[in-house]
Amino acid sequence: MTERLTRQQGATLASTGLRSPEEVVELWLDPRDNWTMVIAYASGTSCIVAMGAHWSPTQPQDPA
Repeated sequence: MTERLTRQQGATLASTGLRSPEEVVELWLDPRDNWTMVIAYASGTSCIVAMGAHWSPTQPQDPA
């Protein structure tokens, strides 16, 4: 999956998050602001769970 996203789409891994002890969610962004969300499993497999366009990062907000 990593090779496909980087070589074919020019995507880079933008962020990750732990979904469970067995699953990591990865967000990949390409140079055209398209995004791909992948779940990587501890077993070594992974799958695309969502894709979209026009990704726009937001700035962290001060909770105070």
